Amino acid sequence: MRVAIVSESFLPTLNGVTTSVCKVLEYLRDNGHDAMVISPAAGAPKSYAGFPIHQVPAIAYRQFPVGLPSPHVQKLLGDFRPDVLHAASPFLLGAQAIAASGRLGIASVAVFQTDVAGYARRNRLGRASGLAWRLVRWVHDGADVTLAPSSASMQDLGDAGVERLARWGRGVDLVRYHPRNRLDPATDRLRRRLAPQGETIVGYVGRVAPEKQLERLAALRGLPNIRLAIVGDGPSLPSVKRELKGMAVSYLGTLTGQDLARAYASFDLFVHTGSEETFGQTLQESQASGVPVVAPRAGGPIDLVSHGQNGFLFEPDDGFALREFVSMLAGDDAMRLRMGEAGRRSVLDRSWDSICGELIGHYTVAIAHRRGALAVR
Repeated sequence: MRVAIVSESFLPTLNGVTTSVCKVLEYLRDNGHDAMVISPAAGAPKSYAGFPIHQVPAIAYRQFPVGLPSPHVQKLLGDFRPDVLHAASPFLLGAQAIAASGRLGIASVAVFQTDVAGYARRNRLGRASGLAWRLVRWVHDGADVTLAPSSASMQDLGDAGVERLARWGRGVDLVRYHPRNRLDPATDRLRRRLAPQGETIVGYVGRVAPEKQLERLAALRGLPNIRLAIVGDGPSLPSVKRELKGMAVSYLGTLTGQDLARAYASFDLFVHTGSEETFGQTLQESQASGVPVVAPRAGGPIDLVSHGQNGFLFEPDDGFALREFVSMLAGDDAMRLRMGEAGRRSVLDRSWDSICGELIGHYTVAIAHRRGALAVR
């Protein structure tokens, strides 16, 4: 199969969109498929997994490159003649690619990864939220299949009038993120650095940005015998540091690879604070590492956290519940161990190989739909 991936985000930018695109490319390479990538120009490599990366002009927005529509996109697609277009989190660039694919008779799959409803609520957009959803519908209406990562996203997209929906989650590296990393001497050294008196380590991994709402961690102020560890960087770092001033917090910056795996393994529990996650990849990585999760009862975490089994879900604006759940886990070693083991079991069927195999099935459905649409013209 020949696959053209148009992504609104790619290396060197690190986020969930980039991770999933890289994993898909690796799967396509390992299984004998052909591919190319079109992404915003922002220092991306010339190739990845042996496939060419074509860059288009971009502007910067909140430290992210935003790809601009370019006449080059249709030419690239026309020259490559893919069987299917994969539009990752389509916005301006992705919308153009979907439209160009339609003109060329190429099937397209749009992967939804932005919580428009949550963004609108947080920024009090009011009537503008309706406009935002109309834009989403306009972008996705051109695709043969739209893939949603969670049940909440499926509901939002359906309510917005987006058709031809299917569910596609995200994979997790079950080898890299593993409870055995706790036995790594480097992990032990990190633990002793983060919690020199043997305190309970409450960790977070992800961008430090407004939508992650890390300021909610202030609800943990005064809990005894805990230390916070924040892995990541972003525009909200100064504001988070102000809000958490006086608390025992270690800011570890952006980590990747085995350093990130050791960070997860050093945590006693993982807390996610943002209520706008369409999926929640870092929750899966924590679970794969055998670490129990506390997260808002909103968006993607609803599908990932079984309340009381592998972690706890709190109502997004209930800081007292967040504090209580963290306190319960911090004070009960046996509960943490039990929930950590349950979390590991819950992700064992979500390897990237399995998830990408599902994606090929969605590509096949999109191709069949496009052929059917062309046949009735």
